[in-house]
Amino acid sequence: MLRRDFLHHTARAAAGVLFATYGWAARLAAVPPLPSKYSASDTVALGRTGITTSRLAMGTGTVGTGHHSHQTALGIDGLSRLLLNGYHENGLRFFDAADSYGSHLHVAAALKQLDRSKVTVLTKSWARDPSEMRADIDRFRRELGVEQIDILLMHCLTEADWTTRYRPVMDVLEEAKQKKIIRAHGCSCHSLEALHAAARSPWVEVDLARVNPVGAFMDSDPDSVVGVLREMKANGKAVLGMKILGQGALRDRQDEALRFALGLNLLDAFTIGAESITEQNALVRRIASA
Repeated sequence: MLRRDFLHHTARAAAGVLFATYGWAARLAAVPPLPSKYSASDTVALGRTGITTSRLAMGTGTVGTGHHSHQTALGIDGLSRLLLNGYHENGLRFFDAADSYGSHLHVAAALKQLDRSKVTVLTKSWARDPSEMRADIDRFRRELGVEQIDILLMHCLTEADWTTRYRPVMDVLEEAKQKKIIRAHGCSCHSLEALHAAARSPWVEVDLARVNPVGAFMDSDPDSVVGVLREMKANGKAVLGMKILGQGALRDRQDEALRFALGLNLLDAFTIGAESITEQNALVRRIASA
């Protein structure tokens, strides 16, 4: 079995356990219709950052680790074509990258063919030391071929005390913002404790949070996570959603998952990684018909 097929199979199996254990199949069926129309290309404001971009970000790391992902497996030409299709054919202006996905060179190849000022570039660093973060910022700009990174996140935070433990790293990002090397900083969280800390921290301008209606690959159950996201939103942060389709667990229930994400009225934008132009175009159509 191919690695990608194995991961998809594993995700679906995990979803089955979730549905059986928590009765979330009924929850999916109960996701209500949306009161208004949405589009993947809607122009949205990201919290108080001053950044506007498309509602849908093109993810480059559906399953990404070790500088590899499903998307980077397409090669630089393949992934850059996918990003260009999103830009030209679907009006998408938000590129979601990360060092751990190995997608910087792929994004750079697409940016060379676009008006950089019209694209929001988000990336993520695993640095937990200030010198490592400084090095990452310089390297990321070289790899992406940009002078300024729109959004730079601390990637995959899990500690409840991360806002004190990693304060020196946060200071490096704050300095980079003051020098206009980046436009906004924040984090992606991979535990409910880290998510709570992000909601309370004045430093966090952008948070990338895992959210879907069944709790697949999330930090906790949907109600708990949504409660923290409400606090984030009330505190003026940009709230970005990820794992909207549960890392493939909701591949066969995409309409319900999209309605859930859009109906929360909490997500400024969300990221989903397509693996082909056909899949991307279908996703954009699903959002429009949700």
